[in-house]
Amino acid sequence: MSNVVDGSVQKYSPLDIPTPRVNDSSTSNVVDVSSPIDIPSPHVNDSFTSIETMSNVVDVSLQESSPLEIPILRFNDSSTSIDTMSNVVDGSVQNYSPLDIPTPRVNDSSTSTVVDVSSPLDIPSPRVNDSFTSIDTVSNVVDVSLQKSSPLDIAIPRVNDSSTSIPSAKQESTTSVDSFAGNKSVSFRNNMVKSGDEELVIAYNDVEDQLQVHRSWAATSNTNATCDGRGIYVYDLPTKFNKDLVAQCADINPWVNLCKYFSNDAMGEPIQNLGTGWYQTHQYSLELIFHSRVLNHPCRVHNADEAKLFYVPFYGGLDVLRWHFKNVSNDVKDSLGAELVRWLESQKHWFQKSGNDHVFVLGKISWDFRRYSDTIWGSRFLELDEMQNPVKLLIERQPWQVNDIGIPHPTYFHPQSDNDIIAWQDRIIKSNRKSLVSFAGAARPDAPENIRSILINQCTSTKDQECRFLNCNSGSCNQPESIIELFMESEFCLQPPGDSPTRKSVFDSLISGCIPVIFDPFTAYYQYSWHLPQDHNKYSVFIDQEDVRKMKVNVVERLMQIPTKERENMRSYIVYELLPGLVYGDPKSKLEKFQDAFSITINNLFQRLNKLEL
Repeated sequence: MSNVVDGSVQKYSPLDIPTPRVNDSSTSNVVDVSSPIDIPSPHVNDSFTSIETMSNVVDVSLQESSPLEIPILRFNDSSTSIDTMSNVVDGSVQNYSPLDIPTPRVNDSSTSTVVDVSSPLDIPSPRVNDSFTSIDTVSNVVDVSLQKSSPLDIAIPRVNDSSTSIPSAKQESTTSVDSFAGNKSVSFRNNMVKSGDEELVIAYNDVEDQLQVHRSWAATSNTNATCDGRGIYVYDLPTKFNKDLVAQCADINPWVNLCKYFSNDAMGEPIQNLGTGWYQTHQYSLELIFHSRVLNHPCRVHNADEAKLFYVPFYGGLDVLRWHFKNVSNDVKDSLGAELVRWLESQKHWFQKSGNDHVFVLGKISWDFRRYSDTIWGSRFLELDEMQNPVKLLIERQPWQVNDIGIPHPTYFHPQSDNDIIAWQDRIIKSNRKSLVSFAGAARPDAPENIRSILINQCTSTKDQECRFLNCNSGSCNQPESIIELFMESEFCLQPPGDSPTRKSVFDSLISGCIPVIFDPFTAYYQYSWHLPQDHNKYSVFIDQEDVRKMKVNVVERLMQIPTKERENMRSYIVYELLPGLVYGDPKSKLEKFQDAFSITINNLFQRLNKLEL
C-alpha cells in the first residue's frame, strides 16, 4: 500500500514491520520493534494519494496534502539499513527494508522455538521447511535467527540447518535453487523469485499455497439466483462501533473535513465530467460502502437463527484513523476493538462455529491492526485471540494469515446498472492511447531502496512523450479526473510500491483500460485471489523491482518491445473480463449481467462456508 490519501499515519519505522509473532497468550514475549517517534512535522506529500493507499510508517515526517488534502506520515530510512537491524527477542531478529512484510508467526507460549502452524480451520499455515506443510512436518524447526532480505525486500525466518533437515519440495517446479546448507534443494513455482535463498523461496510458496486455499473457496458461478441456505445476518451493533465514528468525520483529521467523502452512501460527491456512476470516493470508505451493500442484499435476514453468514459492521479503519494525530496511549487505541469482542461474546451465535462464520470488513491494510509491542502505530485488533477464526476482508492482507483476504480498493466508479458498465467498457476500449507509458506519483527521497526515483528518471528521459509523468508533489493529482484521463490515454501504467506493496492506483488503472506494470508480487498477485486471475500475464506486466534497482532494465524500453496485438489482447481481457468485478456498484444498483466486487466477495464467502462444512 502506498501513498495515502487520507490522514492515515502509519506505524512502520525504517526497520519495522513485525517479525514472526510470539504467542498471544503472553504479550510480554512479543518482539519489540519500536523506535523513537518524533512528533510529526509538515512534509511534502506524495500527492498521488487519491490513487494510492496509505502505508505504515514510523519515524515520521508529515507529508503535506494528499489529493484529499490530508497529510500523512512518511517513512524515513535515511540513517538505517538492513544490516543495522538487531532487535532480538527469543531468537527472532528483525531485518526489514522499507517494503518488508512480516513472516509466519512463531509460537512462544513456552519460549520454545516451534513454529505454530495450527489453524482454527485446519488449513495449512505458512510452511517453513516443506513444500506441503503440516503440523507434524514443521514441528522440528529450530532457531529462528537472522532474517535475510529478499530481492523483493521480504524478510523471512532463517532455519538453522545444523539441527533441521529441509526436504526437497514435492510440487512440480520450473526452477530449483541450491540450498546454502549443502546439496539439498528446494523448488518454487513462480518465475518471480531469482534468489538462491531457499527460505525465501519457501516463504513465497507458502503465500501461493494460501492463495490456492482462497481460490478453492471461490464460487464457480453466480449463485445470486436463490437465497436458500444463504442468509446474511447483520449485527445491529451499538453505534459507538460504526455510526459514532462516522459522526467524527470533521475531527478525524485536523487538516480536512472528511464528511463530504462519506455522503451518498460513502461514495462521495458526484464527478460530472466522468459521467454516470463516478464519485469522489475516499480510499478508506470500504467499510461504509460494504455495510450499505449488505443492508440491501436480497439474502439479508433479520432473524439470526436463519443466517449462515454473520457480518459485523465494525468500522475498525475509522477507529484507527481517528487516533493518527492524537497523543493517546495504546490502551486507548485498543479499547474499542476489545470492547467489540466483549460485546460479541454476549451473542450466542458468535460461539456456534467459533467465529468461523463471521466476517469483518476493514478498510485499511492488515498491518494497521497488528501493532506489535510498544510501537505507537495502529491497534492490536487482529492480534486478539478471538479474531483468529473470523474472515477479515482488507484492501491489503497479511500474506501469511489465511483468514486475511484481500478485496479491491474502492475506485471512483460505482455503476447503477449493467448499461453503466457496458457504456464505460465501450468508452475505454475506444480510448485514444496517446502515450505508451504513464506514472502518476512522486519520488520517495527518504526511502533510497524505493525504485520510484529510478522510474521517474527513466520516464522523463524518453522522447516524444513515450512516457508521461504526473508529479503528485505538484498537486496535479488532487482531482480524480486528471488521474483517470491520464490512464485512459496510456497503454501501460507503472505501479511501483510505496510504503507498503499495494496501491489503489492498480485498480484505477485497470478500470481505465491501462495495463498495470507490477514490480512486486505483493502489490497484486499475492493479494486479490478472488478478483484477479492466477495467470497475472493476462492483465499485467511483471518487472522485478530488483532489476530496476540495479539498473539492469529500462522499463520504458522493455514495454516498447511488447507487440501491439499482445497489448490489445490484454486490454480486452481487462475491460471485458475483469473490470465489472473490480468496482463496487451503487448500493441501489441492479446488476443482472455482471457481478461486481461486492457480489463476488459475498458469493465466495458462502462458498467458503460450504467447503468448510464438507
